[in-house]
Amino acid sequence: MTPFKFLKRKKEEKEPKKPEATEKTKEITKEKKEVKEAEMEVVKERPKKSGRGETKATTAWRYIVAPHITEKATLLAEKDNQYVFKVAEDANKIEIKKAIEGLYGVKVEKVRIIKVPKKRRRRGRIEGWRKGYKKAIVKIKEGQKIEILPR
Repeated sequence: MTPFKFLKRKKEEKEPKKPEATEKTKEITKEKKEVKEAEMEVVKERPKKSGRGETKATTAWRYIVAPHITEKATLLAEKDNQYVFKVAEDANKIEIKKAIEGLYGVKVEKVRIIKVPKKRRRRGRIEGWRKGYKKAIVKIKEGQKIEILPR
């Protein structure tokens, strides 16, 4: 009849029926639902997040680079309960305070920041620069200690 017969839809063709679920498959789907519910409970039990979407302890590595151990720093730690840390260039006092409290579990009273500039160095005729860095002097509450060097 028409040369475009293949464009017409065939009413006779139907999708094959899916086999009915057996008892075994029903049990497996129930187990999967139970596992999902258990996972959701674990997610609800996670600690509260800070303003940037992360917990305080998990963000400490972003702001605290390393403890700065020198003679002056050890004297400050013994005498005035103050500790010195090298910190990230973009860290501010509030972020440093939260990071120290979260990492070491102490109460921080005061944070002072010092930016050490980079300096020019020479070895013969070869010139270069010594890196600059930012350090923070952190005063903690009396009676508390931070174990920087394990004994």
